[in-house]
Amino acid sequence: MHGFQILDHTADVGIRATGHDLTEAFANAARGMFSIITDLDTIHRRETHQVAVTAPDLEALLVNWLNELLYRFEVDGLLFVDFTIGSMNEQQLSATCMGERVDPQRHSIKTGVKAATYHALEVSETHPYHVQVILDI
Repeated sequence: MHGFQILDHTADVGIRATGHDLTEAFANAARGMFSIITDLDTIHRRETHQVAVTAPDLEALLVNWLNELLYRFEVDGLLFVDFTIGSMNEQQLSATCMGERVDPQRHSIKTGVKAATYHALEVSETHPYHVQVILDI
């Protein structure tokens, strides 16, 4: 178990991620999302990028976090594999993300992910910590 599982969903795909705390669950949700995009084993840890997002609540923070990572993938061609969330509260998250730019010779894009959605969104703030999100593909 990688801290996440992929959920079947009509016309979309879901992720249910767990962790020892919410920061780990959010990081595992990001890993789960990138596992849908490409094989995580092909991503090298060559670049470090700082990512910060804000939102009015934890649920929106999860959606904004994943959508910011998708933006970096779509616009900058970045694939991430490791996520260290340095600080997080109900309205902000800052993280260090490690990965590399897409290399078409090594990275096969499996599924195009358009966005993280609010449909069936869950954030558990107590043990066992978990998050669930449906991705529009």
